[in-house]
Amino acid sequence: MSLVINHNMMAANATRNLSNSYGKLAVSTRRLSSGLRVGTSSDDAAGLAVRELMRANIASLNQGVRNANDAVSMIQTADGALGVIDEKLIRMKELATQAATGTYTSDQRLIIDSEYQAMSSEITRIAKSTDFNGIYLLNGNLSGTTHSGTGLVPTGKLKVHFGNNNYSASDYYYVQINSATASSLGVGQGAGAGKAGRSISTQDLAQKALSALNKAIVSKDKIRANLGALQNRLSNTVQNLQIQAENLQSAESQISDVDVATEMTEFTRQQILTQSAVAMLGQANNLPKMAQQLLG
Repeated sequence: MSLVINHNMMAANATRNLSNSYGKLAVSTRRLSSGLRVGTSSDDAAGLAVRELMRANIASLNQGVRNANDAVSMIQTADGALGVIDEKLIRMKELATQAATGTYTSDQRLIIDSEYQAMSSEITRIAKSTDFNGIYLLNGNLSGTTHSGTGLVPTGKLKVHFGNNNYSASDYYYVQINSATASSLGVGQGAGAGKAGRSISTQDLAQKALSALNKAIVSKDKIRANLGALQNRLSNTVQNLQIQAENLQSAESQISDVDVATEMTEFTRQQILTQSAVAMLGQANNLPKMAQQLLG
């Protein structure tokens, strides 16, 4: 190589190597400081695309866990109210048994019936007032066999969505709760004229009411049993969703997170190369001075 003064090729070569090493050092610094192997699309374009889809699914699964837990809370609210209704029905049967015996007068049966009707009214009040986040649970609004979410207010059975997509086999199912009002259970004045459980004001009506109350208790128990099964199913769904989210998070970590040991090795290597390039650039910049000695 000739000794020239117009072009310092050794300095240019050292500058290029310095720029390359310094750029890689900057990348290692960014990765180590952020903890991410894939921070920009230039790091791994395909990996970035896969990672973002995984992150979206992880966020969706975590929200699905919250959705399912909200549904469990809703079911617990309904079941708690049905537990109170259960006590009212038991008291009504006790009153019907009391009124069915012949040792009470008609006036006394009317007094007993007044409490019977009060219990019936309380059952209806509980059923119509029990709500979760503004959604009434026991008044029959959720008893429909079909669901429609096309309007601002969904109708029919309640849809619990917890999956990433919209497939009925894996992403959602429905919660259907039958009405638990006194009229639906067939007891009290709301049961309608001629119904066996309408009144216990006479001995005959009281005896007939016992059978109606048994049916009412069974109907209420069916609602509670259905809710219990749904709660268990939702609890299992929560566990499954948490496992899915955990495994997906692990897979996303393999793509996205930096291996600190490996990257620290690369950082040290590029740091040494950068320092060497800086030193050699300084030496290369001094080489043209040799020409001055020949000129001088």
